[in-house]
Amino acid sequence: MQKNLYGGKFIVFEGLDGSGQSTQAKLLAEYFKKQGREVLLTKEPTKSTLAGKKIQIILNEKEKIKPIQLQELFAQDRREHLEKEIIPALKKGKIVISDRYFFSTLAFGGINVPVAKLEKINADFLYPDKIFFLKVAPAECVRRIVKRGEGVKFFEKLDKLKKVSNNYKKICSRFPDVEVIDGEEKIERIHQIIRLFFNK
Repeated sequence: MQKNLYGGKFIVFEGLDGSGQSTQAKLLAEYFKKQGREVLLTKEPTKSTLAGKKIQIILNEKEKIKPIQLQELFAQDRREHLEKEIIPALKKGKIVISDRYFFSTLAFGGINVPVAKLEKINADFLYPDKIFFLKVAPAECVRRIVKRGEGVKFFEKLDKLKKVSNNYKKICSRFPDVEVIDGEEKIERIHQIIRLFFNK
């Protein structure tokens, strides 16, 4: 993957569905905005590309395709996301905060597709400056998802989340720059811990 040589900072939040990464991404974006910084808060998969829209259909279990085809769609969506949103924002010196990125591909996609193949189709993408992984037990994630009342989707079932959790453990040991945060702490406490990384 490519090092970020642009003026802005690229921050990524990762975790199981229900881990709270979306909440923490929003809180950090608000924190930087209060400091007068320009921020782009974004999410993968996107809903703006053709690939992203196709992914939503599949994740909502309205259509089925082969696992490798799904991961190719994720890579296509990520390429457009980088070219049209992330890199232009970084060139302007903005802080880009993404709710999910390449590591989600390894963790979720790695259930059915060899990791080496996943790395190959994502090899030329930008590597983040900071990566946070919110560690939450799969059973707790399912409890939170059910509490939302929106139904349990494709990757949100307990058996899948257990496999994804194991994949994230491997990722965190392989990429030592991933900051592992206890996602079962109170929301504000987690936010305070994350802020410390930017106040050194």
